[in-house]
Amino acid sequence: MDQLRIGIVLPDLRPGGAERLHVNLADEWARVGVSTEFVLRNAVGELLDHLPASAKVVDLKAARVRNVLRPLVKYLKESKPDAIIAAMWPLTVFAPLAARLAGYQGRVIISEHSPLSIAYGRHGRLHRLVMQSSQRLCYPLADVMVAVSSGIADDLSTLSGLPREQFTVIHNPAALGKVDVNAACPEQISGRPGPIILTVGTLKPVKRHDLLIEAFARLPASLGATLCILGEGQMREQLEQKVDCLGLQGRVLLPGFAVDPGPWYAHSDLFVLSSDYEGFGNVIVEAMEYGLPVVSTDCPVGPTEILAAGQYGALVPVGDAQALSQAIFAALTQKGDQAGLKLRAEDFSLQRIAQKYLDVISP
Repeated sequence: MDQLRIGIVLPDLRPGGAERLHVNLADEWARVGVSTEFVLRNAVGELLDHLPASAKVVDLKAARVRNVLRPLVKYLKESKPDAIIAAMWPLTVFAPLAARLAGYQGRVIISEHSPLSIAYGRHGRLHRLVMQSSQRLCYPLADVMVAVSSGIADDLSTLSGLPREQFTVIHNPAALGKVDVNAACPEQISGRPGPIILTVGTLKPVKRHDLLIEAFARLPASLGATLCILGEGQMREQLEQKVDCLGLQGRVLLPGFAVDPGPWYAHSDLFVLSSDYEGFGNVIVEAMEYGLPVVSTDCPVGPTEILAAGQYGALVPVGDAQALSQAIFAALTQKGDQAGLKLRAEDFSLQRIAQKYLDVISP
């Protein structure tokens, strides 16, 4: 395993779940003597500043996804890493094709992080046909096809027509082992008398923060609760308008993106996920690692796997503000099993998952 070199092929390093987890994997691999090269369609994003010191960055400078093939072939011919891991369609079809065109001899691992039939469900029949055809033709060129949840593996098999057993499930390394319960309380929530309800995620439609705000508005005012939506994105203006419309100014906070959400977990009382769908749900595991009770929509495809069909947290129907509000109220008025939540989070530890990837790279 000495001097093993892995190329990680991603669109960029903007702060998304898949991007962050690969940075964390690179950190862990650096700890055990494995070097990484981040091969980016465009070398942009806040997470560039958080790569391990030993990691290199390769900028393919591909303005469009369709332009990525030629520079990726050139990279593989010249750099010759021991393995590449490509994440997120369509990079997951371009990477194995580039490897074949380059005559690349290393291991090729592709990793899908989203239920593609849902994520691209509104793009029309032609787009779906292109996606299915590209998967059917190019996925088999990879040595290992990874799905980050069983639900995604099922979805990929149905879409591509490839046998389900050809997909390997490796969950996301969301438990980082860096819990600091003594972290200083973020000033935005410091000194607030009532419970702190936290969610973490990009402000985009699929996360349904609008639904969470509606559910929060239905809670009894006597709780004195504060809702904190930690993240940044395109929906900020709409969410701020919704807060104003419901008269929740000062009770719903949108403090923006945090590179380290740990202090927010440490000083919150409940974590809520309100998404329409998730590939996995890293933030659920992050919250559980702090022993934080969880309420989540029972959305496809990750939360029910993490929460073991409700054993480790409440699951409510997607899009139901009333059910979400009731589950939040119940969770705030019940005593949670912190030890059980922390133990469950260890199933998704960075060390464990990083080794699983190394196992498929060097079988």
